[in-house]
Amino acid sequence: MKTLPLQLVTVELENGQRGVFVGLPLILDSSGDADSQVEDIWFSDTQEVPEQLTITQLMQLLQRQFCQCQNILQ
Repeated sequence: MKTLPLQLVTVELENGQRGVFVGLPLILDSSGDADSQVEDIWFSDTQEVPEQLTITQLMQLLQRQFCQCQNILQ
């Protein structure tokens, strides 16, 4: 079975609310602390997705979002 690396990022707000985000690995075990400091965070608009979304479809959605962000930065 082919595997896919995923990483969860949990964000907790001052009011106690939490969100968990799933995506491609951002921080690798081999990265040092100096290489892993957060510089900026962007949030997309909320997107409605089918309940039965597969991991493959989710990753395609993430890759499209990442490409859009890259184009905005250029």
